[in-house]
Amino acid sequence: MKVTLKVVGRMRLTDGEVALEPAFALLDAVARERSVQAASRGLGISYRSAWGRIAALEAALGRPVAVKTKGHGTALTAFGAELRDALAEAFGACAPAVAASEARLAGRLAALLSPVPPRLRVALSHDTLLTAALAGRPEYEVAIAGSAEALARLAAGSVEAAGFHFGARSPEPGSLFAAVFADPALVVEPLFLREQGLMFAAGNPLGLADVADIARTGARFVNRQRGAGTRIWFERLCREAGIAPESIRGSESEEFTHQAVAALIASGAADIGMGTRAVAERFGLGFRRVGEETYFLAVRREAEGDALASLLDAVRGLSRVMIGYAPAGREPVG
Repeated sequence: MKVTLKVVGRMRLTDGEVALEPAFALLDAVARERSVQAASRGLGISYRSAWGRIAALEAALGRPVAVKTKGHGTALTAFGAELRDALAEAFGACAPAVAASEARLAGRLAALLSPVPPRLRVALSHDTLLTAALAGRPEYEVAIAGSAEALARLAAGSVEAAGFHFGARSPEPGSLFAAVFADPALVVEPLFLREQGLMFAAGNPLGLADVADIARTGARFVNRQRGAGTRIWFERLCREAGIAPESIRGSESEEFTHQAVAALIASGAADIGMGTRAVAERFGLGFRRVGEETYFLAVRREAEGDALASLLDAVRGLSRVMIGYAPAGREPVG
C-alpha cells in the first residue's frame, strides 16, 4: 500500500501569511526558466496568476523577489534567490520525517484491511479526502456523481452506498436528502466536516467577497453540475442574497469536480467558483470561507461489514490531518 502525505507549511508575517510550498514552487521555476511565462506554464497556472503570487509574496515580505529585465526575461533578486535556497533546504530537511510518517501510516492502514474484502459499489459526490482514502482499494467500485444523483442511484439499487452533502445543518423537509435519513433500510454515517467557500485568483484581484459581488462585477463564475451539493449550496446563497442564480455570469456552466473548477480559475479562464479549501490550497488560489458542512455516507444495512469499517477509520484519520477538514461529531460552523 502506498500512502502519500502532503505537508503544507505556512509562514506568518506582520502583513499576512505565505503558503510555503506554492511560494517555493514558483521561485524555483522562475530561477530555472528565467521566465515567468515558462514558469507558469510548467506549474499549470496562468501567467497572470503567477505574477499575482509574486506580488502577494512581495507584499507579505516587504521585499522584491523577482525583477523583469528587458530582453532577458525575469530573474530572482538576490533576496528572492536566498529565499528560494532557504525553502529548498527546509523542504529537503523535512523529507525523511515525511517518508517515515508515510511508512507508519501505510502499516497501520494495511493492518485494518480485511484479507478478502467484499466488493462494494459506491456512488460519491466528489471529495479530495475521500478520493485519497479510496485509492488502492480494489474492494470498492467507485462512481463519481453529484450528491442528488448518488442518492438516486442508491434508491434505485444500482449501488450499496452513496456519499453526499447538502451545505446546510439540516435537509429541507420533503427533499431527497431528508428521505435518506428517514429510511430504516439505510445507515447514514457522518464522515467528516469540510470547509467550502469561494475560490479565486491569488490576491483576489477583483475584490470578490460574496455572491452579491459576483453579480455586481459580472465576474466569470464556474458552476457545478445540477444535483451537486455545492451547486445546491450556491443557489441557496443566491436566494438568501435576493439574486437569481441565472443572472450570475457563467451560472449555466457545469463542471463535475472541485478540481475542474479550480483548474479553470488557475488558468485564467474564469474568475471565481465554489469549492473546498483543500482544493483551493492545492491550486494556489485565494479562498474566502462560506461555511462548514458535514459529508455523509449512506449505506444499505446488509452491506455493512469490515471493509466499510476500515474505510471509515481511514477517512476519519485523514480528516484530522488534511487542511480544510475536521472529524465529524460536532455541529458544522456556518
